[in-house]
Amino acid sequence: MEWLTIGDLANRSGVATSALRFYETKGLIESERTDGNQRRYRRAILRRVALIRAGQELGLSLAELADALESLPHDKTPSKKDWQRLSRTWRKRLDGQIADLVALRDDLSDCIGCGCLSLKSCAIFNPGDAASDLGTGPRYLLGDSSDEFVKS
Repeated sequence: MEWLTIGDLANRSGVATSALRFYETKGLIESERTDGNQRRYRRAILRRVALIRAGQELGLSLAELADALESLPHDKTPSKKDWQRLSRTWRKRLDGQIADLVALRDDLSDCIGCGCLSLKSCAIFNPGDAASDLGTGPRYLLGDSSDEFVKS
């Protein structure tokens, strides 16, 4: 088995050694200790660190990442099936995020039901900020429809 020092892991993963130590304190990654109390990581830890980085870039919390990583075996390198099972647990969440990003990209130039009333279309789709009856924030961007409020 090939072992990496914390410096090797940091260099290969692009993650600072302080972050790697933090991930370890949170139980996201594991190391072995040498007789001199130096950390050594299995090469397979690189994939976990890559997943953590990618997940954080997508907005996943460390708690979500910890839950996902907990589902992987600790006594052996995760197999392709293990990684597929983990990815299935995130599919619905990621599909929702993708849909939200597409909506943001496509609908930002239209009335989004935020209450600013700065666009001419707001007078039609959100007269007098009627969308505020549906809740806070950009109601139409969040999935509500201008048909859902009752005009008084």
